This record gives sequence, structure tokens and C-alpha cells, in this order.
Amino acid sequence: MPHSRFTLVPAAYVFLLRDGAGGTETLLQLRRGTGYMDGYWACGIAGHVEAGESVLATAAREAREEVGAVVEPADLEPLTTMHRTGDPWGPAIEQRVDFFFTLRRWGGALQVREPDKSDGLRWFPLTALPELVPPHERHVLGRLTAELTDGTPVPSLITFGF
Repeated sequence: MPHSRFTLVPAAYVFLLRDGAGGTETLLQLRRGTGYMDGYWACGIAGHVEAGESVLATAAREAREEVGAVVEPADLEPLTTMHRTGDPWGPAIEQRVDFFFTLRRWGGALQVREPDKSDGLRWFPLTALPELVPPHERHVLGRLTAELTDGTPVPSLITFGF
């Protein structure tokens, strides 16, 4: 069987969580101007790991860059790791490994810090997410919701798109 090369792209996702009137809420941002999933409500904090950077450093850097949150890496709670295809509608030539965290404690005032990439931030109850959420993020949020409501644990490793 011939061996083919592929690219593995690592990223960090941080779901900020708070208690709200409708239960646990997460902060999502409305994507725009990125060329990928614009018009979708995506994880409030997410980004690619840069060369020589740990995933924890990535999470803290992206929090500051995207929403102005000051994050201590020790406060990040690992949720799951997802191995997925870059494009679920095409061949798995580009693959991604996404490290998902939850965070309930941060400093700083939350605000859009990259207005060229975001049309706003909004808190949503986990049980009432908007219709347009990137599919892989919706999958993880669904697992998180199940864990918080009925105790079904989120698997430590999830595959998506294969």
C-alpha cells in the first residue's frame, strides 16, 4: 500500500463557561471575514498552535488576542482531544488535532479584539445553541452538555469526519 503524506494541524479551543439563568452558558463569537464558516457562531477562543508553542500557551495567547481574557494556563480544564479531517466533505489529506478546554476563571474585560474576524460575542446556554455552529464544535458542545446534565462523561479522545 503506497504511503501518502498529510498535514496535521494542531489547534486550541477554549469554551468560557459561566452559570446563567438558563443553566451553564458558553461564549461564542460570530465569524466574519475569515473565508471559513463566516456567519457561524464559533468557540469564543480558538486558534492554531504556532511553531515552538505549547497548546496551553496557545490557549492563553488566543484568549488575550481574540477576546481580551487574561488566562492562567493552570485554570484551563482539559475537556477532550478531537482528531478530525480538515474538510469533512473531502479526502483526509489535511488532518487536525483539536485540544478543547473549558475555563470558568479569567481576568480582563471580554470584548471583540479582532473586529475584522468577528461580528460580536454572545453568551448562549448550552441547551439553546444557535443553529449555525461549526459541526465539530457542536459535537463537542453536545458531549459537554450531556456530561453536565446527566453525567455522561466526555470521552478523552474523539474522532470526527473519518
